[in-house]
Amino acid sequence: MSESTKRQETGRAPLTYRTLLARPGMRPWLLVTLAAKLPVAMAPLALVFLVREAPGGYTLGAMLGGAYVVGEVVGAPVLGARLSGARLRRELAAGLLVGALAFAGLAFCGTAPRPLSLALAFLAGAAPAAHAGGLRALLVAAVPEEDVARALSVETTLTQGIWAVAPAAVAFLALDAAPSAPLVLAACCAASAAIGVRALPQAGRTGPETADDGTGRLPSRTRALAAGWPVYLTSAAAMALLATAELVLPALLEYRGLPVGWSGPLLAAFSVASVVGGLVYGARRWPGGARAQSLVLLVVMAVFVALTAVLPGLVGIAVALLSAGAFKSGVMVTRNLSLRERVPAGMLAAGYSLMYAVQGVGYSLTASVAAVVLAHAEPAVAVLTGAALTLLLTAVSALAERRTRPV
Repeated sequence: MSESTKRQETGRAPLTYRTLLARPGMRPWLLVTLAAKLPVAMAPLALVFLVREAPGGYTLGAMLGGAYVVGEVVGAPVLGARLSGARLRRELAAGLLVGALAFAGLAFCGTAPRPLSLALAFLAGAAPAAHAGGLRALLVAAVPEEDVARALSVETTLTQGIWAVAPAAVAFLALDAAPSAPLVLAACCAASAAIGVRALPQAGRTGPETADDGTGRLPSRTRALAAGWPVYLTSAAAMALLATAELVLPALLEYRGLPVGWSGPLLAAFSVASVVGGLVYGARRWPGGARAQSLVLLVVMAVFVALTAVLPGLVGIAVALLSAGAFKSGVMVTRNLSLRERVPAGMLAAGYSLMYAVQGVGYSLTASVAAVVLAHAEPAVAVLTGAALTLLLTAVSALAERRTRPV
């Protein structure tokens, strides 16, 4: 049955972005999500600016950024597993508050011993790491089933917008105010999100934490979460593409004899294209199921990223990168929809948190592979290697999807 038919039978008017944003609780959710996600987007670069003027500052900044990312990877699945039912908002608020305190500690203890700084950076990444999964679970539980795709498109668009402006905000605050200013802002945002999340409407129990597996027995939480592993794999594949596009682009421009300064505007345009793509995806229904769409969009995005290594000149790179960006949000939305088909409703927050952790692992591993390839080959080879890795992971995920069935 089509979406329009469902709405006619239920007497509901077609839901637009305007009416979606007018739903009770939607705008507070957007504000809380903005406050929770902005520190995440700012943190790695903010940590570099915090210590860059100290002896060995850039090395320490990289170490602090690495500790922060490791904290996210560890914290997301561990704390995300605790998010369920009535305690979801309480757990989210506690994690965000601890993260705010860690950001504040980093901001006001810039000259602290290195082990303490590293511990605070790890805590700043780990404590609020489950917020992405928890807030997304609250969102999908608050809208009707037929409107979930559009709601997730709004979330993805907001995320891409935040990531587009965060680097510029960090540079402006660190250079024109104080090196610690971005972290002060991050602490204030995380604290505001901690307060705001408690005021969000409780979505109620969205479903059982486990579902009957067809044998009359309820699978364990671990088994229920593991059922989404093909989707987690596509998340790693998507982050492999993102790492390739972001980290190899400066080297590719320099190798082609083009100004390296174009990397910033090109990546900003990549994020803007993703924002537009997310709005377009959510504006209508598309053929096929979410899982099939996710695989197709991921393959198309990989092809366009690969074309940055092939098309000549700055214009060719820009066209390929913008085209890849236009499909990025669709990949993000469809993998979130796909996970809902494989993980019980009561465990979506934990599933989304686990997927968030896998994304970090995928990005880090691809960054390491790119560094090795760049040390022995030209940047175009690194780009093609990243695209090939994505296609390999996508193929494995597609085969696994055919051999397994949702929980």
